[in-house]
Amino acid sequence: MTTPASQSGILPYQDIKRLIVNRAVVAAPTIEDRQLQPASLDLRLGRKAYRLISSFLPELSAISSRLNVLDFYQSDLVMYEMDLTDGAILEKGHVYLVPLLEELALPKTIRARANPKSTTGRLDVFTRVVTDLTSGFDEIRAGYRGQLFLEIVPRSFAVKVRAGQSLNQIRFVCGEATVSDQALQTIHRSTPLLFHNASSPKRVGSRDFRAERGLFLRIDLAGTDHGDSCVIGYRAKKNSHVIDLEKIGHYAAADFWEPLHRHRHDSLLLEPEEFYILASKERIRVPPGYAAEMVAYEAACGELRTHYAGFFDPGFGYGSKGEIKGTQVVLEVRPHDVPFLIHDGQTFFKVVYDKMVTTPSQLYGSVLGSSYQQQTLTLSKHFKV
Repeated sequence: MTTPASQSGILPYQDIKRLIVNRAVVAAPTIEDRQLQPASLDLRLGRKAYRLISSFLPELSAISSRLNVLDFYQSDLVMYEMDLTDGAILEKGHVYLVPLLEELALPKTIRARANPKSTTGRLDVFTRVVTDLTSGFDEIRAGYRGQLFLEIVPRSFAVKVRAGQSLNQIRFVCGEATVSDQALQTIHRSTPLLFHNASSPKRVGSRDFRAERGLFLRIDLAGTDHGDSCVIGYRAKKNSHVIDLEKIGHYAAADFWEPLHRHRHDSLLLEPEEFYILASKERIRVPPGYAAEMVAYEAACGELRTHYAGFFDPGFGYGSKGEIKGTQVVLEVRPHDVPFLIHDGQTFFKVVYDKMVTTPSQLYGSVLGSSYQQQTLTLSKHFKV
């Protein structure tokens, strides 16, 4: 597949299908329709996992050369090998590397980048794609040909995974895709991108619409129910049972999460290395001709990770005809180094919009089995509603 130089942006659903037909993306077993999203492709775990001594980047050598050793006791990287065919438990705090079922043979005009799926991020499972002879994670150079590997680090919970499951996704990009701040302002005037979170959502006015190399959003620590019992977030418990990723709507949230209630000062003290699920003050929309990605907003007074999974597909919070007035963004938050006090309405993260090469033939929503189209403060789909 070739993309004309005049066409730049994120490749949509139908172009990803063409990549597969033209064997720019190959896999055994064959790629399934369920893996295709409006602007991304879900990647599947292979049959083996390697427990690593540490994370690494294979800038100087092929990954397979580090894994294919006769005696793991003599390896500087691999501790042991696991079979994922019937499922295996990945312990929290340990580093694993899994060869993915999909491989790439990208055209020279197309690059890619990867991100955890929303469900993966909400379980505090840290994932990053690694490719041969690279100096960075999740970024796949144009024209790359070779295997894909997924580094997995469960942080809060041990998880049971199986071959064929999808923990992350990949986007294909041609040329310069990022939408400028001025263009965001113009789009918002005709097709609102942000709404205030209320029972009757109203578009965010131009004064509160802040764009600087992306669109700024704020944190919600007040909730819509202003009583003291209002839940404004969740904190992961330190000692919990294994979560089987195959079991949907199965687990009681109280066994894994501590609910956080509204504080009288509408503030929250984040403790270092604790994991929190919080939500945005605004509702976001992604029109059909665009895709979006969340990026961290780092305050100067401390290091704070505000998300793991960051992709928003065309149609998120929008609906097929624009009837949905935005969807809250759920944040996976982990502070580092020092305690970090945050307040309701504080600027907390931002979203970068990219243009699509063309409008996807399928949009985010119920047709594709999308789980979080009209979410509020929502845990992953493994927990009982």
